[in-house]
Amino acid sequence: MKKLLMLMLVVSSTLAFTQKITDYRYVVIPEKFKTFKNSSFGLEAYLAKVLQEKKYEILTEAMDKWPSEAKNNSCNVANAEVLNDKSLFTNKVILQFRDCNKKVIFESKGRSDIKEFEEGFPDALKQALTYVAFSNPVEMLPAANNSNAAQNSSQSEPVASTTNQEGSDYSNGKLDLQKIQIEPNQFILAKSGSSVPFAVFKATSKSSVFLVKMADGNTTIGYFENRNIVIDIPLADGRYSKEVFVAK
Repeated sequence: MKKLLMLMLVVSSTLAFTQKITDYRYVVIPEKFKTFKNSSFGLEAYLAKVLQEKKYEILTEAMDKWPSEAKNNSCNVANAEVLNDKSLFTNKVILQFRDCNKKVIFESKGRSDIKEFEEGFPDALKQALTYVAFSNPVEMLPAANNSNAAQNSSQSEPVASTTNQEGSDYSNGKLDLQKIQIEPNQFILAKSGSSVPFAVFKATSKSSVFLVKMADGNTTIGYFENRNIVIDIPLADGRYSKEVFVAK
C-alpha cells in the first residue's frame, strides 16, 4: 500500500519536472526558417519582435556573440522554429521551441484566411504567439561541456549556480556521487566535480520522500533510509529495483 501511494504521487506530480518555455530567458532564432523555400516573409524578425515584448532575450546562431551564461551552457537557451503548415486555401504555421536535447518543450499553431503570403503567414504566426506567455526564467544552469550537455536529458532541469551548492558523498559500490543541494526542496546526485545530474530529487508533501528524475528520463521515487539515499530504479518488466547509495 505504501508503494502504491508513492507511485500515485509520482504520476500526479510528473509535470513538476517539465521544462516550460517561460523558464527560459534566451531564445535562438535562426537566420531563416528552414521549411520556407524561397522567402519566409519576415517571420524571423516578427517572431523576434514579439518575443522581446514578452521579455525574452533573442540570440543569433553565432554562439561567440552569446552572453556568458548562455555560451557556458547551451541548455540555458531555447531554440525557436516556425514550420510552414500551409494548406490549399489557408496560410498556417506551427511555432516550436526546443531545448538543448532537441526535445519540443512548447508548440502552438496559427492560421490565417488571408490568402497573400506576405500578410497571411505573419497573421498566422501572430495567432500562434498568443499562447506564448511572458518569460519568467529559472536560475541559469552552471557552466558545462556543451558537447556533453546535448547527450543528457537531465540537463534541462533547473540547476542553481555552483556558488550556492552544498555537497556530500554517496556510493552504491559502482558509482561515487555527490549530493548537491541546489534549493531547499531540491537536490541532485552527480559525479564528483560534475554539474551533470545522475538524478534530480524534488521534495514531495511527504517528509523524506522525493520525486526523482533519472538521467535517462525515467521518473521514480527516492527517499532517505538510515542516512542513505534509496532510489526505486524502474525495470523493463514494470517492477522496481532498490538501489541504495550509502553515505560516506
